[in-house]
Formats: sequence, structure tokens, C-alpha cells
Amino acid sequence: MKDMNMKDMKMDSSDDMEGMNMSVGSTMMHMDMGDLKRRFWLSLIFAIPVFILSPFMGLHLPFQFQFPGSDWIVLILSSFLFFYGGKPFFTGALYELKDKRPAMMMLITMGISVAYIYSLYAFVMNDIVKTKTPVMDFFWELASLIVIMLLGHWIEMQSTMSAGNALDKISALVADTVHLQSGNGFKDSDITSVKAGDIVEVRAGESVPLDGMVVSGSSYINESLITGESKAVKKEIDSKVVGGSINGEGTIQVKVEKSSEEGYLSQISKLVSDAQLSKSKTQKLADRVSGWLFYAALSVGIVAFIYWAIVGSMSNALSILVTVLVIACPHALGLAIPLVMARSTSIAATNGLIIRDNQAVESSRKIDYVAMDKTGTLTEGKFTVNGLESLDSNLNTNEVLKLIAGLENGSSHPIASGVMQKAQEQKVDPAEFSNVQALKGYGMKGDSNGQEYLLVNMKYLNVKSLKYDVKDVQNYLDKGNTVSFLVENNQVIGFVALGDKVKANSAKFISDLKKRNITPIMLTGDNEASAESFSRQLGITEHRAELLPEDKHSIIEQLEKEGHHVMMVGDGINDAPSLASATIGVAIGAGTDVAIDSADVVLYNSDPSDIIKFLELSRKTYRKTVENLWWGAGYNIIALPLAAGVLSGIGFVLSPAVGAIVMSLSTVIVALNAMTLTGKNL
Repeated sequence: MKDMNMKDMKMDSSDDMEGMNMSVGSTMMHMDMGDLKRRFWLSLIFAIPVFILSPFMGLHLPFQFQFPGSDWIVLILSSFLFFYGGKPFFTGALYELKDKRPAMMMLITMGISVAYIYSLYAFVMNDIVKTKTPVMDFFWELASLIVIMLLGHWIEMQSTMSAGNALDKISALVADTVHLQSGNGFKDSDITSVKAGDIVEVRAGESVPLDGMVVSGSSYINESLITGESKAVKKEIDSKVVGGSINGEGTIQVKVEKSSEEGYLSQISKLVSDAQLSKSKTQKLADRVSGWLFYAALSVGIVAFIYWAIVGSMSNALSILVTVLVIACPHALGLAIPLVMARSTSIAATNGLIIRDNQAVESSRKIDYVAMDKTGTLTEGKFTVNGLESLDSNLNTNEVLKLIAGLENGSSHPIASGVMQKAQEQKVDPAEFSNVQALKGYGMKGDSNGQEYLLVNMKYLNVKSLKYDVKDVQNYLDKGNTVSFLVENNQVIGFVALGDKVKANSAKFISDLKKRNITPIMLTGDNEASAESFSRQLGITEHRAELLPEDKHSIIEQLEKEGHHVMMVGDGINDAPSLASATIGVAIGAGTDVAIDSADVVLYNSDPSDIIKFLELSRKTYRKTVENLWWGAGYNIIALPLAAGVLSGIGFVLSPAVGAIVMSLSTVIVALNAMTLTGKNL
């Protein structure tokens, strides 16, 4: 993420779409929207005289006229159109040839090249050789084809920009300048010059520029755009603030913890960008279909050309060939899925979702199991001490708390936070510990005054066959508390019981999953009694308790071996292996590197009920994808035979210009259909 900062995101429209264009296909990599716009308007200006001075399919329309020398004007203008207006298509065709994947741009290039070269031949025969039988030219069709195709590409790129505006919305949350501490005051500085450790001032009504900690002042911060929390949250000294949130009436000074390249918004922006660049299997299928369509169009065109050259005329055969090549251009097909996916990504970003891998959208239709961690996923992850007892007559509860706090001191685990809060309330100073180490899946250990102490869960006691009386803690377990035991010399000398709180939307989330015929299963490292208590509260009928990270991973693998499609929901830390191995990995919160690395979807509001939004949005996205595939490719089933002249017997023949119009209309329809995808009712 070192290559992205908030200022970099505030680009002009052409820069905004550079990455997006790649998601639409390699054929558009070379295109710049501003250049395309200029080429369209200039080509249109040069095309108008061609429309007036050149006959349409050999017919003189009411608004057309000719005069001596007008053919030369048409030739010069058409040559300019061919080389200037056609340049984007020539460049695109070159890319396709280099990739050995001929598709849309090759078809357009062949279409306009055939029209131009044959028209040159017609000009020579009519105006220089002066044959008795005039040869029909295609300058009118050439001009209309180039103008319409340029317009179609321009509309496509505008639609793509509109669909992929999530980065613009995110970048708009933060100003380019900040009030940076300098000496005894503050001066306005570019946000990119701020680094971790600097102090910035946030004044009334301003947005918080960067992630950090309040070191002076207090205020109420509106974090709704970041966390979804609608009410203002009080922030005072030592409170964390997130870049992009809006300050209230107070003035605060913030010590920056992360630069603009590393902060919360930058992470989200990177995830959105990655999602818009990622290609799903359906997109790759669409690319292959484009290739197949190229060969199909070329084959049909050649066969039709030979047939009509034999039974008709060369001019008629060429017209048929040009029409076939134009009508089959897979422009709309190449646009069909990327536009829908870009639109879906943008909608997701405004609904608490970051979709990192578009494949997750398609895979969601098959999900029949949702496995989830408990702490921090279904619960708030904010533990409070509900019980603290000594089981050693030589220690009182404060001494037990002192040792436990010493082991947990410095840990970021939610249980540690609850213990340290209790120690502060009791005014107990943590004991000094050295060589503190984590016991994977069990707890902590460390040395104090030459003695080793352990703070472990019940599973550790059972594995090591350490004696304890479950009656001492049963009351706490029945209420869903997590119990950690203090051990010295293989003797349990005390314990602390901490309780978590179920998130407000968790029960409804579980209920909604069941309504969708999806089985929820809770996977937790907590003890069986606590897991049973929380499962009962939430309505979960399947759970596994006392699990190590590798146990969760094994359960996910086993479910998938049995033919299930599993979504794993976790905090992205201990659950990383499971997130990576599941059909879809969903991380709670976007602030950790492991969430970015392991998950397919990130819930940056940390609300599990947003998964329902994801499932519903995925359903809508898939429906739009299917619709666009039909609009982008299905029409060829009818159009190609018509273009080849199968109905010529009843006098119906598609001209190259009509072929261009049909192709462009399908492109516009695909773009408009993608834009009808909304976040309504999510």
C-alpha cells in the first residue's frame, strides 16, 4: 500500500479509470477518455460533410448533393477519419495480436479497413479510370462506423467511471491539507508530508485527516461514514480517531499513528481498487466468448463473402462481409461483466462491505454453511471481569489480579483489556514479568520473581491433566463467561471470569441465515459451557468449542470435502487459515494486515449482519450479470445470420451502418442495465 495515498486518489478522470480500464479488458488499456472524447467530436465534424457529399449504400438521400470535385473532398475527409478516428482501434488490435487473443478491436479494425480499402478502389475506378459501370464506395458507412464506435467507447468509459466511483467517495472524506504542529503553533501542510508521530490539529467541523490518538482537547466525532455508527462519539485524551470521521464543535490535537499511505481509508481504497481490478471466472469466460465470436464472425464473413461474390457482385459481397464483421464486435460482451462488478463493488463499499475478490460474488450462490468465530464476530469482544477468585489460601484476590494483570500487560487481546480495566479500578499495579510468551490456543506464560506462571483456559488444564474443581467455576460458565486459570507449579491458584456481550444484530443475522437455508456453525476456542450458552442465546444449533486455529481449519476442510460450500467469518487473526481455506473468507474489521491478506470480503463496520447484505447484493449482481451476457452476446444468434444475408430473398439486408448501430445499441443497453443495479433493500 506504499504506492497509494489519499492525495493520489484525487486524480483527473482519465487517471481514475486507468486501472478500471484494465478490468474491462486489455483492448482498452491504451485508451484515454479525454483523447477518446476529442477524437469523437473531431471525427463527427469531419464526418458530417462525408454524410452530405457521399451516397448511402449507393442511394442519394434528400439532404445529400454532389458537385465536381466533391469526391476528392470525401476521399480526403474519409482518409483523415480512417487514420485519426480509427487509431484507437488499430492500437487495440495490435494489443490483441501481441496477446494472441484477437477479439473486439480486431473485428472493428477489419471492418473499417475493408470499408476504406474497397472505397479507395472504388474511387480509383470511378474518378481516375472512369469505368462505365460505377463501383459503389463505402465512405458513408466508413464515417458512420468510426463515429458510432467512438461514441460507443466514450459512453462505455463514462459509464465505467460512474460505476466505479467508490474511490472518489472515499478520497473526498479527507482534505489535501492538515494543520501540522510546527514549533509552538500549527501551519497548513500537505497531507502527504505527515508521518507517524506528528501532531495535527482538527478544528470544529473539519474531517479527521489521519488515524491517530487524541493528545489534547475533547470533542464529539461523527464516525458514521467510517463505522456506520450514527451517533456522535465522545473523544478525549487517549481516544483513538479514524481518518475521514467528522469533528464536532470542539478542537482536538491528534498524534498521528499512520501516514496517509497506511491508514484506515487507504486500506479501504486499496481493497476497492483491488476488487475492481480482479477478474472472476465469469469475466474470463466472457473474454473467451469474445475470442470464439471473432473466429465465428471471421468464418461466417468469409463464407458469406465467397457465396455473395459468386451469386451476386463483389460490391454486394464486400458489403455483407463488412456488416458481419461489424455486427459481431464483442464490445458489449467485454463490457457486460466488468461494469456490473464495478457497480457492485461501489455499492458494497457504501454498505459496509469491501469485496476483495469478485469470485466471492459468484461463489456466494452456493454457500450452505456459514462458520463463524465467537469473540469479536458475534460478540462485542469487550470483556468485563465478572468473577475473580483465589484458590490458594496464601493469596488474596488482589494478589491474584496482580499476577494475572502482569501476564496480560501489553497484550491487545480483548480479555487482556478487561483484566487491565479491572486492575485500574482496583488500583492494583501489574506484577513485573519477563519472558512472557503466548501459548498457542491456550493462553500466556511468563516469569516473575524467578517463578513461572501460566494463565490458561480449561482445555489446557484437561490436556495437561492438571487438577481443578469445575464446581468453582460452573456458575460463571453457565452464564457464558470465559474463565482463565492462573497456574503455578502445575497448581491452579486462582481464576478470572470475564463476560462478553452479544452484538445487537447477531441473533437476527443467525435467523436470516436460516431463512436462506444456510446452516450457521460457531467455531470458538472458548470452553464448551460458554459456547453452549452463547449458541443458545443466538439460536445456533451447531457449534464446536475449545478449538485451536488449526482445528477450525480442519473443520472447514472437512465440511468442504463433504460437498458443502463454506463461508468463514472471523477477525482475521487466529482465523487466518480458515479464512484462506473457506469457499469465501469474511474478515471482521479492515484494520489488520491479516484481514487484507486472508479474506475475500471485509466487513469494515464489524457488523455480521452485513453478510446478509453481501448475499443479497451478490444475488442481484449475478442476475444483472446474466442479463448483460445475453444483451452483450445473445443478440449475435440472430444478428450474424441476418448480417450474412439469409433473408436477402425477401429483400432484407443489413448494411454496415445498421450493423454499427445495432452493435452500439447493445453496448448502451449493457451500460444502462449495469447502472440499474442498486443498493436498495440491502
